[in-house]
Amino acid sequence: MGVVTKRSSMTYFSDGRDHYSHRVRIVLAEKGVSVDVIDVDPHDIPEEVSELNPYNSLPTLIDRDLVLYESKVMMEYLDERFPHPPLLPVYPVARAQSRLWMYRIERDWSPLVDEVVRGKDKDRVAKSRKALLDSLLPITPIFQEMPFFMSEEFTLVDCCLAPILWRLEAMQIKLPANRQTKPLEQYMERLFTRESFRQSLTEYERDMRDSY
Repeated sequence: MGVVTKRSSMTYFSDGRDHYSHRVRIVLAEKGVSVDVIDVDPHDIPEEVSELNPYNSLPTLIDRDLVLYESKVMMEYLDERFPHPPLLPVYPVARAQSRLWMYRIERDWSPLVDEVVRGKDKDRVAKSRKALLDSLLPITPIFQEMPFFMSEEFTLVDCCLAPILWRLEAMQIKLPANRQTKPLEQYMERLFTRESFRQSLTEYERDMRDSY
């Protein structure tokens, strides 16, 4: 394990194409954190990251003598370190439910995104693309009841889901244009026009969609 060099500011080593890195950038923008965001090629990771992160992975967040290298841990750390606006519910039951939704996104949807984006086998990519679409369609009714994911307020769950939804077009996944998907499309509109989301986008990510 390397020796951590103390810093006067927070530094975030981010993959500008990756949805895991993107979710943390949304939190940073939402909180208005003063941070040095360094866009890193995942195939050419800086020596500094390699020395401090035992997994030599992205994203990596350095805050003085603290080094974090798991995106959900970063998000919760930032929410506690910079409490306004809060991005997790106040009450323990609601917080636990939000963490479970984040866990399900991580287990159910994120691997499908990874396979579509990075996969080499065309059949597996096609199956993952279809599986992701098929799993998104059933959740559309929840946005008829609440403006955000199972919540009246924007939360860390939305920060996890927004980068995936933003990448649908780039992954060649098209939502059917019908009444069933209208609430999901309206939810996406709320996410994508949010100022923090706009600020979180890298140049590469901006080119992923024709609109917005």
